[in-house]
Amino acid sequence: MGSFSVTVFCGSNPGADPAYAESARALGTGLGGRGMRLVFGGGHVGLMGITAGAALAAGGEVTGIIPDFLRQREVEMQGLTELIVTDSMHTRKRRLFALADAFVVMPGGLGTYDETFEILTWKQLGQHAKPIIIVNILAWAAPFLAMVEETVKRGFARPEVLNLYEVQPDVPALFTRLEALRGVSA
Repeated sequence: MGSFSVTVFCGSNPGADPAYAESARALGTGLGGRGMRLVFGGGHVGLMGITAGAALAAGGEVTGIIPDFLRQREVEMQGLTELIVTDSMHTRKRRLFALADAFVVMPGGLGTYDETFEILTWKQLGQHAKPIIIVNILAWAAPFLAMVEETVKRGFARPEVLNLYEVQPDVPALFTRLEALRGVSA
C-alpha cells in the first residue's frame, strides 16, 4: 500500500490567531519528517497551503485534490508531489476519503465542518472504520463538539456517535496518536 496517508481537513483561511498557522506548519513539518503522506484539498491558501508547504519543505509526499472550478480560479498549490483534478466537490471528497489511512481535522470554516460531518456520517453508516482525529487548537472545535453532544442529548443521534471521532489538544499529541496508528497498520 505504500506510506501511511493522512487526509487533512483544514481552513482555506489562516484564522485570527497566529497559533493556528503555527500548528498547521508543525503538522506539515511533522508529516513530512515522519514519511507520512499528506492528502489535502489542493489549495495554496490558508491553513491548507501552510500545511502542504511545510510538508513539502520537510521532504514529504503531498497529494492535492482540487475540483477544476477552483483550479481555474488559480488557487491550486504548485509543486505538489501529485495534483488530482476532479470534476466536482463530491468527487474530490470521495478521493480524499479513498486515499486516507486516517483523517485529521484542523481548525477551519464551513468547508472543514462539511467534510468532517460527511466523513463522520459515512463512519456512522458503516462505510469505513478509519480514525477521525479532531485537533482542538485553542478550543476552536468546542462549538462543533458541543453541537454533536447536544444532538445526542436531544435524541437525534445515539450516544455511540461520540465514539466515531477522537479529540487531541494539539499537534504533538496528534503525532503520538498517528505514530500508534501507523504502527497498527504496518
